[in-house]
Amino acid sequence: MADPLMHVHANPLHGWRRHALILVVMLSVAGYLGFVLWSGWAEVTAAIAQVGWLMTGVALLLSLLNYGLRFVRWQLYLAQLGHTLPWREHFRIYMAGFSMTIVPGKVGETIRSIFLKAHGVDYAKSVAVFFSEQASNLISMVILAAFGVWVYPAAQPFVLILSAALLVGLVVLQQAKLLAMLDQFAQRWLPAKLAKVSHAAFTTIAHAGQCLRFPVLSLGLAIGVVAWGAEGVALYFMLHSLGSDISLQTTLFIYAFSMLVGAISFLPGGLGGVEATMIGLLMLNQLDQAHAVAVTLLIRLTTLWFAIALGGMAMMHIPQRKN
Repeated sequence: MADPLMHVHANPLHGWRRHALILVVMLSVAGYLGFVLWSGWAEVTAAIAQVGWLMTGVALLLSLLNYGLRFVRWQLYLAQLGHTLPWREHFRIYMAGFSMTIVPGKVGETIRSIFLKAHGVDYAKSVAVFFSEQASNLISMVILAAFGVWVYPAAQPFVLILSAALLVGLVVLQQAKLLAMLDQFAQRWLPAKLAKVSHAAFTTIAHAGQCLRFPVLSLGLAIGVVAWGAEGVALYFMLHSLGSDISLQTTLFIYAFSMLVGAISFLPGGLGGVEATMIGLLMLNQLDQAHAVAVTLLIRLTTLWFAIALGGMAMMHIPQRKN
């Protein structure tokens, strides 16, 4: 039986997407180099060496745990919408989405929808699962940040406002009848083309509402807290390998809050925003500049860039339709 992925068109990493990826990588390298030079090349490289290969390997394993748990949650959401795929093919598709993580707003990860379509999953459902995953990630990060936010009064308004916005969003998603009424109103009064787009949007929102209601919501959030907490623990291990006494609670806050800043910035992969926030918070906790830069670069290499590398490899193993 032919692999259904053989129906996928040209590799999405070709063309402008490939050029955009190369450009972002080059800009990121330049930015990281700037951080290192700003902090002192010798001091930063010495700190990286002090963390060592063993601790870097532990961080990579914890990142793999993060990806694995999030894949389980992705499967859970897709099953909630009536689709169960062979896990090996599905995992390959899921990981391939990470190759486009550095597209602004993470919308590049919707590339999974192209491959899932070949398995009979329509775009409204796959995009709804993507939306549900991103919402779950944000809420999980807020929960992790809440562990230490009260130590940082300046961060409290940001976390509270974001929490309120997410709560309102969840409540709206549960109003199936209201959403259906709004959809009908749009169909009646909007021009045909806009009505079609509106209906597709409301359909996607309705599917997302199925994923983000209890008890699936609570399970998804539990998975998210453990998954993202694993990467926070990796940061904690790295800090202590440098002799820092920053607590796990504070480390989880620093990691989660930095990721939240990157998420709402809509910058590619949160680049710049995550790094600057993390370095600043680490220095506020009495970590010297060179160590703060070193551990931030290492945690980003073992999380964001590790995911992108694995995503690229997964993408290359997805069969392409021959012209």
